[in-house]
Amino acid sequence: MATDLDARELVINYEGGSLTMTVGNAKNLFGENATFIGGGGTEKTVAVKSHTRTRVIGGTTTSVAGYSYTFEQWPASGHGTSAGGEAVAMSWDGSEGEWISRVAGPLWSLASFLEENSPKNVFFTAMGGKTYGPFKKAS
Repeated sequence: MATDLDARELVINYEGGSLTMTVGNAKNLFGENATFIGGGGTEKTVAVKSHTRTRVIGGTTTSVAGYSYTFEQWPASGHGTSAGGEAVAMSWDGSEGEWISRVAGPLWSLASFLEENSPKNVFFTAMGGKTYGPFKKAS
């Protein structure tokens, strides 16, 4: 049985949230060569502050020194299937109608991401009925 890879869902992480849509829609909206489609992870650095730790309530405390580490964050949504984010209806130049995608995080973060990355005019409508857009990367 053949599987259409463009029909699979893709999670695109951006600063402040993530967008889940089909691979085919992402290719159509952002272009075949968009770096976040099929790309690897992004490098993240985490800083842990120095603090004290108590193993037993009322016991002695131990000081833990501050440190930082770096890891590679791979595309994933912060929500399970029961809370997959807010559904939005997206349309763009050449989309042939509206397509439902899911957004984790605030809608203004999605708007900023689209403004920075979309080569086409794109609109989205929240399920409450408010339409946002157009957003398009400045040439």
